[in-house]
Amino acid sequence: MSLVLSYSQAKKVFEKAKADHFALPAVNVTTSNTINATLEAAKSVNSPTIIQFSHSGAAFFIGKSISNNDQRASIAGAVAGAKYIHEVSDLYGVPVLLNTDHAAKKLLPWVDGMIKHGEEFYKQHGKPLFTSHMLDLSEEPLKENIEVSKRYLEKLTKLDMYIEIELGVTGGEEDGVDNTGIESSKLYTQPEEVSYAYEELMKVSENFVIAASFGNVHGVYKPGNVKLEPAILKNSQDYIQKKFKTRNNEVSFVFHGGSGSEPAAIREAISYGVVKMNIDTDIQWGYWDGVRKYYQKNEAFLQSQLGNPTGNDSPNKKYYDPRVWLREGETSIKNRLAQAFEELNAVNRV
Repeated sequence: MSLVLSYSQAKKVFEKAKADHFALPAVNVTTSNTINATLEAAKSVNSPTIIQFSHSGAAFFIGKSISNNDQRASIAGAVAGAKYIHEVSDLYGVPVLLNTDHAAKKLLPWVDGMIKHGEEFYKQHGKPLFTSHMLDLSEEPLKENIEVSKRYLEKLTKLDMYIEIELGVTGGEEDGVDNTGIESSKLYTQPEEVSYAYEELMKVSENFVIAASFGNVHGVYKPGNVKLEPAILKNSQDYIQKKFKTRNNEVSFVFHGGSGSEPAAIREAISYGVVKMNIDTDIQWGYWDGVRKYYQKNEAFLQSQLGNPTGNDSPNKKYYDPRVWLREGETSIKNRLAQAFEELNAVNRV
């Protein structure tokens, strides 16, 4: 039985997260190894997890690269990856929120293709293929951002999915999107912008979360080099509560650029309604670090198929078998993610 959640189910997770002050790590995956490690980590801490496919990551999942803005490989990769997760999630026994990440304006055909597949999947199985799609139209004028998002929100709501939108710009560089030279003021979303998005999206449905920028930067940075201002989220929540007479922390926020963030900033952001934190760069390093340490430990046995310190004709197959060194990468990811669950106060949340 697939444990991939619909929005109706994910909403309960988010409500619990806001009430109990925790958030879930969201991992951008590229291979079945990264998926397996993410599921294993979630199982080890007895909590739901969030798995995401980026545009190029989805194509890489099926061994393709993106060229000439051809969306077919990325659509196929995301759909294949999603179906893989539907098949194996029950084996690990943890609920999964299955999302896509950072679809800018030029990538809307990618989202359209996944929605088309999702409609067929919904007809066949009575549940969504993905839990959510993300539109990153933060570089477009605010009104255009929200009008386009509303059109997609209407489609996703019919499939019991939710939309993730972005307000303001996340700095740094990720997945081919380079905002390293962005004007600093654009890294900080204003409460009026969040309020406008909330009011307009609610005209369609409640099936949305918002990535509001509060100084976030993709990649790892030295503490102090980037100034996070989680109070922006609090100000936005207070503004909406006062204007629309809502409850406390009405909006479900997501935290982009989570790798390398200081624990105090993470905890503060969670207290203001953050339910999800993207973690990508640290997971990439964890994958490589596991393989790197394995190589350093067994270097003398990894230079040829035959010949090592035990003899010139001694075989090395058990050392270079991919199931051995890839497993070390998976274990390293699992350990790094277990740390993330701890930092996000997300242990034992099933």
